[in-house]
Amino acid sequence: MESRWLARRRDAGFERSYAAVAALDLPQVVFKTCPWQPRALVTTGLRQWLRCCAAALQDGQLIGMPSHAVDEAWHGLILCTMRYESFCADAYGRFMHHTPVGGAPADSRAATEPMAEQLRRTVIAWELVAMPGEPCVLWDLDNRVGVDEPWGVCPERVAEIRASVTKLSAAVRF
Repeated sequence: MESRWLARRRDAGFERSYAAVAALDLPQVVFKTCPWQPRALVTTGLRQWLRCCAAALQDGQLIGMPSHAVDEAWHGLILCTMRYESFCADAYGRFMHHTPVGGAPADSRAATEPMAEQLRRTVIAWELVAMPGEPCVLWDLDNRVGVDEPWGVCPERVAEIRASVTKLSAAVRF
């Protein structure tokens, strides 16, 4: 059962991003460097990632990408610069930059923070933006689509993080 805190937190301004993500047109060119199938699964993962980004941006957090296949699709979207800029304005009210591993200034949080911590926050972001009962495809998507060197978050780690979020949200009283 979802706590009132988590339910209220989930409703905290994500309608804008939900609508923009749902309306986002993803033409074939977005998937030019993303050969993995089924495409619908990768598309679902990309949309879930973009929703997670809404929570991260709202809270000023840096999250990690759990899927190589989704990362490639996101790169394809970013390269459609006008579409991406318009989407960011619609979804987040500002531009969302991409900071690939090795691409951040040496003294920045993106360069110094462990990926495990960034991925932990991605799981938390999903807990905030997911609809009740909605499964997340991001954690094992690469295995499901056959990426040679899959990324991901193991089910045990996801469960551990979710339990911490549930425990924290139960402790918060309104």
